Amino acid sequence: MARAERVASLADAAIELLAEGGMRALTHRAVDARAGVPLGTTSAYLRTRRALIEAVVQRLADLDRADLVAQRLPTDQPPQRPGPPLTPDDLDRLAAGVAEVLDRWLTVGRSRTLARYACLLEAVHRPELRQILEHGTGLRVQARDLLARAGAPDPRRQGDQLVAFVDGLLFDRLVGAGALSAPPPGSPASRADLASAVRTLLRAATNPA
Repeated sequence: MARAERVASLADAAIELLAEGGMRALTHRAVDARAGVPLGTTSAYLRTRRALIEAVVQRLADLDRADLVAQRLPTDQPPQRPGPPLTPDDLDRLAAGVAEVLDRWLTVGRSRTLARYACLLEAVHRPELRQILEHGTGLRVQARDLLARAGAPDPRRQGDQLVAFVDGLLFDRLVGAGALSAPPPGSPASRADLASAVRTLLRAATNPA
């Protein structure tokens, strides 16, 4: 197995451990056991805990990017040049695409979402890890670009708010009150409800009172 494939496999095992038990569950031995590899394999590829967490974060970013591309949504790669103006129909399609991705991250991607939150919380207590979590910066740049193309009066501030809103919506549906009151993830009603929430914010941002 090529090194990149092995590291991805180990990172996948680490993601499952993080989702089940948080950071305290993440050890090199535990990853070896979950991945079904000989003892010492993880430490041979990822010698330190930081290296292991970095591999997890990179794997999360790669998988998230693939989901965004599948829905033809902007990824964390900053736009190379300004795009054409966006119409209300474009914004509706954007909201529907975001809803599809969020619903995926609440179902088949649930472990990844939980692992991402575990990594973010770890960075609060270990500032040296923050730089490896900055892949989300590109999403903010993309959100600003989208809202500028849609005619938002303050695309920089509103783009940051859009990213924060979507992050908060995901968290609420995963572990907050929304997990109890919203339609069950994976259902058409869930995707419609998520799309409605994102659409409401986009319309408010581009049509201020």
